[in-house]
Formats: sequence, structure tokens, C-alpha cells
Amino acid sequence: MNWEQLLSLKRFGDTAKRLRKEQDETRLGFDVDYDRIIFSAAFRSLQDKTQVIPLSKTSFVHTRLTHSLEVSVVGRSLGRVVGKRLLEKHPHLQQKLGYQFNDFGAITAAAALAHDIGNPPFGHSGEKAIGEYFKIGNGQRYQNQMNPKQYQDLITFEGNANGFKILTESRHGIEGGLRLSYATLGAFTKYPKASLPVKPTSHIGDKKFGYFQSEADFFSEIGRELGLAANQAGEELRYHRHPLAFLVEAADDICYTIIDFEDGINLGLIQEEYALEYLINLVKNTINTSKYHSLQTMPDRLSYLRALAINTLIQEAANTFIANEEAILSGTFDIALLDKSAYEAQINDILKISIDKIYQSTEVVDKEIAGYEILTTLLDTYCNAVSNYHDNTLSNYDNLILKAEGENFDYKNQDVYLRNLSVCKYAASLTDGNAVTKFQKIKGFGI
Repeated sequence: MNWEQLLSLKRFGDTAKRLRKEQDETRLGFDVDYDRIIFSAAFRSLQDKTQVIPLSKTSFVHTRLTHSLEVSVVGRSLGRVVGKRLLEKHPHLQQKLGYQFNDFGAITAAAALAHDIGNPPFGHSGEKAIGEYFKIGNGQRYQNQMNPKQYQDLITFEGNANGFKILTESRHGIEGGLRLSYATLGAFTKYPKASLPVKPTSHIGDKKFGYFQSEADFFSEIGRELGLAANQAGEELRYHRHPLAFLVEAADDICYTIIDFEDGINLGLIQEEYALEYLINLVKNTINTSKYHSLQTMPDRLSYLRALAINTLIQEAANTFIANEEAILSGTFDIALLDKSAYEAQINDILKISIDKIYQSTEVVDKEIAGYEILTTLLDTYCNAVSNYHDNTLSNYDNLILKAEGENFDYKNQDVYLRNLSVCKYAASLTDGNAVTKFQKIKGFGI
């Protein structure tokens, strides 16, 4: 892979090449990507989607929206640090082609901003609820009406692939979705493969999948334009990651490691003294002890340590990226940047306590139980109505459901896979609050 291709400004439908040196410096194409994402309805809906801990009435906790904004800020810093050093190594990118170090920051920031845009309500359990509806629930009945790849898309419903669909799917009058640059779409796709084969290797890019069958052809076009290295597995064509996807992943890893931990402390799920000790172990080489001890309140001490920890991990991830640039470009670098970090032990210590005290807390488990029931009910109701429409067995109830919700998914599509995927995309688009409201209506509550 080479950087000139990887930094492509091309968008869906372009017929002429966009050159970096001809860009308006006051608003680059990569900046346009960021703007289009942040003004999109799908991004705004993240304000009412759970990050980890359900919305608390006693203290601030992060939503998917605030988490995404923070990941974007970290991604921008990472991209700029890496971009500056890459231009020193490859001066022709700047001197001949016009790329600046801020371009790397802008691409990473835009991709990071969108990284959770396809996630369903109720956290990662929402993905599992959708997948299990088709794998072990009433959705099993559709298996024989799809090919294996299509069915795999549904039974392992993936927020990353749904995000790619949201960003790129054409609608009536809106071709190419948000029409983001291919560089940003490449950086967004952490798992540049289809749902099958499942985890064919231990390479980090094969861990999950990044696009549904409905977008497979378009992703292949993006891969060719960006020059993504092909990664053949039998008859299945996969790709190696866009290098900046490693930075997007690192920004996400940094934020959920440190900031989910911070939420747990603020909510009293993790004892302050115990928690601060873990953070101090991470920043012991950079902490100003006299400044730290001068801070009078726990929030101030926590804020200071959080800032130090994030900066420490940004520099560490950037150093790891530059040290392994050749392997990353060849596709042979096969782990997350922070997995190769000198601070891996400290990060793992923080993650272990977060799993025990936060991710498995009563609040989180209760939310996941409710989320399963809510999403299963919504899917069953919508899929039944759609199926009955095509079987000419619509009940009056089905008619009412389609009258109320039919404009939100493509229920008239003759393709079983596409119409069920459309229902899944709609269910995933709902906020936590919207999903609860629709569930209550279906159950007849509050009438």
C-alpha cells in the first residue's frame, strides 16, 4: 500500500480525480467529511444511546455521542502526531502532492467521529439481540431463503458493518449516502472483510466484519481506489486494513479504557483510592507529584490523571505506528497498537477492574436484559408484518404496524435478505428511549 492512494479524496460518483494541492485550504475535503457526519441524523441519535452505563440520574455518564466526540478528539491528535512524522519520512507527499500533517488528523478525526454510528441501542448487547433473533429466535425461518453470506450478516449483526451501510447507502434522491471521501471510509473500516469466513486468521482485521453483502461491491471499489492490499482466504477476497484504521482503533481503545474507568469512579462503582492508584501506575513517568498533591478534590485529581493518561497513550500509539509503518503498509502488522504498548500491563489492570466493577455491574446487566426483550419484540413484530405482506396473509394488526412503521424500512422489497436487513438497520437506528417507547406501544402500555 502507498500513501498517495491511501489519502484519496475521491467520493462516490466522482468522474474526475480530486487533487490535494487543488483543495481549498479553508475547508478541505476531509473537513467536509467531518461536517457531514456531525450534522447527520444518525450521529445525533447517539446522544440517547448507552455507551456502557445506562443514563444516570445522579451523575454524568458518557453516551455514545459524548464518547464519539472524545474519540474523535483523540484521533485527531494521534493523526496529527503521526502525520507530522510521516511527512518527514516521505517529503514528496507534501512537496509534490500538497498533503499536510493536519490531513492525517482530519481523516482520523472524521472516521473516529463515525466509529459507533451503526451501533444499536442498549450497547453491544443490542448487536447480540439482533443476531440471536435470526440465529435462535423466530428469525431462523428465513435461513433457507438466503445464501450463507446473507444469513451470516444477520445472525452476527455487526455495528461496524451497519455503520458502513449508514455512511454509504444510496436512498431516493441521495446517491452514495453521506458521500464521504474514500480515505475516511477506509480509515473507518477496522474490519475490511465480509461476515464469512468467520475469523479466518488471528489478524486484528479479521476479528469481526466491516460490511454487509449489500455493500460488498462498493467496498471492493473503495479497496481498489485506495490500493488496499488483498488478503485472500480460499475463494474469499479480503483486504488488509487502511493504516489509519489502526489510529481510529487506538483512539477508541484509549477512550474506553480511561473514560469508562472514570465514569465508574464518579458513580462510586470503583473506590477512589484504589482507582487513582491504577491511573498513577500508568502515568508514573510523567506525573508532576507536587501538582497532583496540591489538588484538593477527587474530580480535579481524576481529571489531571485522565489527561496525563490519554496523552501518554497517544504518544505511545504514535511511536508504535511509526516504528511499524512498513509492516502496517504491507498488511503484516496483525495486532492493535496498544497491544504492543509498553503500558500493556497497566492497561490490562484497568480493563480487568472495569469488567468486574462496571461492565458486569447490576445497572449494566439489567439494561442488557431489558434490551434483549425490547429488540426481540420489535424485530418479531416488524419481520412478521413484512413476511405476511409478501405471503398475502396480512392481519389487521400487521396492517396497523406497516401503516405506523412501514416508511422506516424497505418492506416491499422482493429480496428476503434486503428487507430483513432493512428492518435490522431501522431497529439499530433507534435510540434507547425510542426503542422503549415503541416497545411500550406494541405491548399496549400507557394507552
